[in-house]
Amino acid sequence: MEHRIALVIPAYNEAATIRDIAEGALETTPHVIVVNDGSTDGTGAALDGLAVRRIDLDVNQGKAAALLKGFGEALAIEGVEGVVTLDGDGQHRTDDIARVAGKGLEDQNAIIVGSRLWDTERFPKSRLRANKVANFWISWAAGQRIADSQSGFRYYPASVLRRLDLGKCARQGFVLESELLILASWAGAPIRDVRIPALYGAETFRPSHFRPVADITHIVLMVAVKLLSRGMNIPGLIRYLRSGEPGE
Repeated sequence: MEHRIALVIPAYNEAATIRDIAEGALETTPHVIVVNDGSTDGTGAALDGLAVRRIDLDVNQGKAAALLKGFGEALAIEGVEGVVTLDGDGQHRTDDIARVAGKGLEDQNAIIVGSRLWDTERFPKSRLRANKVANFWISWAAGQRIADSQSGFRYYPASVLRRLDLGKCARQGFVLESELLILASWAGAPIRDVRIPALYGAETFRPSHFRPVADITHIVLMVAVKLLSRGMNIPGLIRYLRSGEPGE
């Protein structure tokens, strides 16, 4: 697996956690790309001495722009078959990279999402409600049931990313990750999941950059445009409603 995957870690003011995340990621693959998204807290310096590929953005451009920069770097690496994304704030365990990537490499054409929503007792209630709203709309547009549409821990097949016109994707905050699930579904890629823990409440975690009301509103508006472009995608809604519960 080592040289078959690349990891992309967008990081904005993650000095407290990014080194541990990067070190854990390097245990899985040497192709670790950290996109330092205009951090002002020493995130870049925290990576000094580590064999990671670091992309430093002069100003904060948002998660979408950071991911797109990382994808471009990852897809240029010879022999890479898939790209794993995870957040730099410590809410994803690097121990789970092998499980998520392993399922992706086995399936080859599917996007694999690290799903946290099964662990409802440990999930913040406001986030849980917002994520369930997003799941409904994105699953409808995609035409398949998606367990955790807002998880940033994913495996993307390189072949799928290359089929998508990433240059035309949204560059607004968290909208890109939702849009990618829809576009990949329309391109014929299944969306599968691997259960991962919902890690919230640890004192070392900084407050999430995700804004449940504002970001879900932007996501729903993006989905609405996609649905209107396909006449509300009624066949997709029917497929979604008939599909069973997703699972590992």
